[in-house]
Amino acid sequence: MSEVKEILSSSDSKMQKNVEHLQTELSSIRAGKASVNILNGINIESYGSQMPINQVASVTVPDAKTVLIQPWDKTMISPIEKAIVDSNIGLAPSNNGEQIRLNMPPVTEDRRKTLVKQAKEEGEKSKVGLRNIRREAMDMIKKAQKDGLGEDMAKDAEASIQKLVDTYIKQIDAECVVKEKEIMTV
Repeated sequence: MSEVKEILSSSDSKMQKNVEHLQTELSSIRAGKASVNILNGINIESYGSQMPINQVASVTVPDAKTVLIQPWDKTMISPIEKAIVDSNIGLAPSNNGEQIRLNMPPVTEDRRKTLVKQAKEEGEKSKVGLRNIRREAMDMIKKAQKDGLGEDMAKDAEASIQKLVDTYIKQIDAECVVKEKEIMTV
């Protein structure tokens, strides 16, 4: 019995992490609005180690079309600019010697459709991840059944795992719909 609870708990935890990863991925998809999340995943060389931009500078969004990066050390302006250009996020940084501005260009209809497609692909990857977690859990239940777990308990556990998967798939679909609306809003 405790083995089944452990399998369910572990699966639930993995599925939750899967959805959190999706949320992170969706937040990095640029929808025409300025967001500090657009710089996630961009690291710069700072004092001999790789660091995220938000650890060497203040990153703010003063308005809907601008991201403002204010390095704490003025010598970091050039490396930050280079990292942004090299990251291929499609924004051209401009600086005034003290801070870097990223101006968001208006997003075209074709680009919006491409971004929606990208969001749907991320959602599908997340669903595949859920299915893999389900398969692992089902295999663990079958193994436990061979080791003496009752058939009724195994069936109940499989049903519980399927309910978990269904719940998280609905959550993934909801996240994707919200992101799609955000992208398509002009």
